[in-house]
Amino acid sequence: MQRERRGLMLGALAAGFASWPCLSHAGAQLEEPLADAVRSALSAAIAYSAPPKPRFDNVEARLTYLRWLGVMSEKLKPRKSEPQTRIEFLETVWYEAKRAGLDPSLMLGLVQVESGFRKYAISSAGARGYTQVMPFWAKSIGDGQASRLFHMQTNLRFGCVILRHYLDREQGDMYLALGRYNGSRGRPEYPRAVFGARKQWLLPGET
Repeated sequence: MQRERRGLMLGALAAGFASWPCLSHAGAQLEEPLADAVRSALSAAIAYSAPPKPRFDNVEARLTYLRWLGVMSEKLKPRKSEPQTRIEFLETVWYEAKRAGLDPSLMLGLVQVESGFRKYAISSAGARGYTQVMPFWAKSIGDGQASRLFHMQTNLRFGCVILRHYLDREQGDMYLALGRYNGSRGRPEYPRAVFGARKQWLLPGET
């Protein structure tokens, strides 16, 4: 009886720990003053809440997307075992990356490095979610509710929009944009980690 009670207590503790946000050790963006025009443009990009359902100009483009989705789903299966959750995540990554003019494989690499694909990851600096967005962004270009950074599409959209913003600031230099995203601009460790992780999320034959 005592052994059974101890087992129930341990199970309850394990369930409690599992529900806690996972800590992430990735870096974080640095808060910088934004020009009013930039803030307005970023806010507009965040506010547009179209569902992540891609449209294609031709059958070939749709087949390419479906192939990407199938290959990435198999690669992501060890990290996200539930099929519907996995597909919804990949659909959203693809949609938000394309919407921001970014490479979906790069964004998957960024998510891998930033949070290890953990939805509720929190860094020591307070960055949140898949793309480790700092809460100050919710005040600068969102509605101020940092808790929404744990919502999948919100977090992925913030991450893509912020990286696009940094890429524009760095005049297309992804190395420097990634460094700025991580708060380590000019240092090689983070961009190299993301570029290295990106290779795992390429289709066969892609470079």
